[in-house]
Amino acid sequence: MKAIHSVEELNTTLQGPKPVLLDFYADWCGPCQALTPTLEKLAEKYDGQLEVRKINVDQNQALSMQFNVRSIPTLFFMQDGEVREVSKGYQSEDILDQKIQALIAN
Repeated sequence: MKAIHSVEELNTTLQGPKPVLLDFYADWCGPCQALTPTLEKLAEKYDGQLEVRKINVDQNQALSMQFNVRSIPTLFFMQDGEVREVSKGYQSEDILDQKIQALIAN
């Protein structure tokens, strides 16, 4: 999973042809740390079909404000530059897998 460090990087990623899953997290966040292995596994499973990117809320406050992130982890499922779904808090692998499948099916 690659990290996004700037608005420019985010815009480039969102303009790409693939759907995007954005993970807003912080290093000190326990649920974020618990979710990371699941996201890495799903990123590998859907490699070539989906871009999975992480955004550190402490290092990217402007992006956090742009997406109105109030709690972490927060996941944004995006397609064609638009938010299709938002998940807040820890999510199981099965639930995330279903959401990804629905996203890439469109």
